[in-house]
Amino acid sequence: MEEPYTCVFCNKAFSEQQILNKHLLTHTKEKQYTCDICSKSFSLQQNLKRHLRTHRKEEPYMCNICNKPFFSLSDLEIHTETHTKAKPYTCDICNKSFSYPSDFERHIRTHTKEKPYVCDICSEAFSQQENLEVHLRTHTKEKPFACEICHKAFSQKQVLLVHLRRHTKEKPYECDICRKGFSLKSTLLRHLGTHMEEKPYICDICNKAFSLQKNLKRHLRTHGKENPCMCNICNKPFSYPSDLERHIRTHTKEKPYTCDVCGKAYSETGHLKRHLQVHKKEKLHVCNICNKAFSYPSDLERHIRTHTIEKPYVCDICSEAFSQQGGLKAHLLKHTKTKEKPYTCDGCGKSYSKTWSLKRHLQVHKKEKSHVCNICDKAFSEKKFLKNHLLTHTKKEKPYVCNICSKAFLWPQNLEVHLRTHTKEKPFACEICHKAFSQKHVLLMHLRRHTKEKPYECDQCGKAFSLKSTFLRHLGTHMEEKPYICDICSKAFPLQEVLKRHLYVHKKEKQFECNVCNKSFSWKSHLKKHMLTHTKKKLQVFVIC
Repeated sequence: MEEPYTCVFCNKAFSEQQILNKHLLTHTKEKQYTCDICSKSFSLQQNLKRHLRTHRKEEPYMCNICNKPFFSLSDLEIHTETHTKAKPYTCDICNKSFSYPSDFERHIRTHTKEKPYVCDICSEAFSQQENLEVHLRTHTKEKPFACEICHKAFSQKQVLLVHLRRHTKEKPYECDICRKGFSLKSTLLRHLGTHMEEKPYICDICNKAFSLQKNLKRHLRTHGKENPCMCNICNKPFSYPSDLERHIRTHTKEKPYTCDVCGKAYSETGHLKRHLQVHKKEKLHVCNICNKAFSYPSDLERHIRTHTIEKPYVCDICSEAFSQQGGLKAHLLKHTKTKEKPYTCDGCGKSYSKTWSLKRHLQVHKKEKSHVCNICDKAFSEKKFLKNHLLTHTKKEKPYVCNICSKAFLWPQNLEVHLRTHTKEKPFACEICHKAFSQKHVLLMHLRRHTKEKPYECDQCGKAFSLKSTFLRHLGTHMEEKPYICDICSKAFPLQEVLKRHLYVHKKEKQFECNVCNKSFSWKSHLKKHMLTHTKKKLQVFVIC
């Protein structure tokens, strides 16, 4: 896409004059939009709107029907209509009512499966006009919804809205049990399962139980029970529309994902992201002050602040400002160290700032082990530990077998992850540095290197950690008592999680082998550490010669 409008300050190019005008405000420092609550000023109106969310705890407008609070009177008035508006259009099939005839007609199509809106290019049909409009953008490559902060463009408005939460840090989905906030509804639903001991939804095929019906439906797709999407060329069924779209490209040879640097096209986003690593070494974004070059525009923007001394990240508690978000997060820890600790242990009087910290501490006092295995009489303090233990007896029944190396697994998702060790497939790519990973949780841990997020905080000293394993090791330094003892080597540990990790040393297959001396290790990190002993020897030989 041609971008003829160029910024005179930083040479950044834009496709529209309107977007350039908004961008210029970031240089001129003109801040015409002022917050009525705290008098803070902003150059863009949307930045003011975003800032107003920080005051959202003050929501003076309350719905007198359902008690839902709202920040503005207009939001309350829109919401009230959902209670008061008449719904004269009723569906004869499911009795659902609608206020407007257009909504009613749209709903009827979910029963009749009628698809009157047909794509002129590929003949795919849709039940809704807006779905056809979204589909057409896959052909035209049009992305009309652009982020006003980082200028990334999207083909669908809802995808842009979800993307904006990365900038605003907005987390609209809150857990009613522990008040933890989430930016995505799907993440909240997964989290809710952690609070539910009861799992009433059971899979008819493998007897796996789930706390939410939605999770069971998602799981059933791994067995292929629900295949709502069918390829109209070869009749192959798929569980998800996205999988079908990817498959159809194997017939059409369509490559909708194009590299902005060299124009090379790819059929999948993962392949494009992997290709972008080739250009990663090319540093195209140059600082016009000191000529230092960067691979990504975000890195250049961060660097420019070292020249302009701009500090956009402000502490809400003491108003100290920082040029980098990581600096603000590190600073906030100083305040959290002094926070209240309202949760007190009845046994020893020790206090904690979070309920889960108190629960973990209570395990130290918990001598009673009421959950007993009916096969070997081993006792456990919690039901979940007994469930995990029971799997060790059913090990022989592993129905999911790898067709390459014949290794068997209890669960289909474990087989799926294992297969990637053969295919070298890495479907989870980092959007910041484009590094790819074979497992999603490894990507999430990697992302903390960029965000500097440290979600695991020690209640004793306030120190924060990005990895749970590092956090647990650190907790052990505060605990003198070590009640968890290894049955194999009698080594004692302060936490059950640390003991579990230790047991892998005895049980885990040593799959990481040194190609110099053939020594094997259970952990990849241990192999890397070991490899340094060889490189040091090589250096010593070089120095002697």
